[in-house]
Amino acid sequence: MSRKHPIIAVTGSSGAGTSTVKRALEHIFHRVGARAAFIEGDSFHRYERKTMKKELAKAKEEGRTLSHFGPEGNLFDKQLELFRSYGESGTGLRRYYIHNEEEAVRHDAKPGTFTDWEPIPPDTDLLFYEGLHGGVIAGDIDMAAEVDLLIGVCPTINLEWVQKIHRDTRDRGYQPDVVKETIYRRMYDYMHHILPQFSHTHINFQRIPLTDTSNPFDTSTIPTADQSLVMIHFQKPKPSVEYKLDLKGLIEGCSITGFNTMVIPGGKMMYAMELILTERIMELMQRRGHLDRSD
Repeated sequence: MSRKHPIIAVTGSSGAGTSTVKRALEHIFHRVGARAAFIEGDSFHRYERKTMKKELAKAKEEGRTLSHFGPEGNLFDKQLELFRSYGESGTGLRRYYIHNEEEAVRHDAKPGTFTDWEPIPPDTDLLFYEGLHGGVIAGDIDMAAEVDLLIGVCPTINLEWVQKIHRDTRDRGYQPDVVKETIYRRMYDYMHHILPQFSHTHINFQRIPLTDTSNPFDTSTIPTADQSLVMIHFQKPKPSVEYKLDLKGLIEGCSITGFNTMVIPGGKMMYAMELILTERIMELMQRRGHLDRSD
């Protein structure tokens, strides 16, 4: 962690909805005047798209586990290097993974490839990471220890799969059987490298559907915000009774369900995020400003 160059990370599985939190945080950064260096988790994948397909076929023949969820498919060492470099000096190297034709035009590169590594912009206030491994711990890699505010996005697993299936078939053109095979292939890494992160976060947002998602492969629509609840779990720091009561008074339909948990209507998720996360980000900014003035 760094008092002078804070790192904020949103972590969650494929289809979890981390992009929703990213939008909320972008609004907060703009409102409080925070200049953020944006880092995409996909940029630390080990292989480009064509190479990954070849490596997957080879791993299947050899009976090995390979997925974008685990260490074999990623450059955890490069991500940790960036986190440490930024925390120490506010500098580091980043690149982009090109997902589609629109991004290809923007970055002048082919879909399924990476841009070159380049320095992040100078004079940023914080680093913001959004992806699969913001708090991953694997071997001697401890990403969570480098992060000042770690946010977990972890819908119930069937809802997570519903969202992934719809995204991959509707937006990315995959056949349902291909998506099902991908979910199955990633299960070992999901259990060992995705789920454990949610025990090391500062706060988790878990969306809970109020419609039948018992068979995610036979669910025709994604539950809407109004067809959902959101459970908020405060892990670090633990909230005071006064803090929880204040939130309850500000969020219509909010219930205190445990010492460190609250449940809100799904439609209030963005509002709740902005209430909760703005305060935490302002604390990081104020702490950084104090250090700057005393240098």
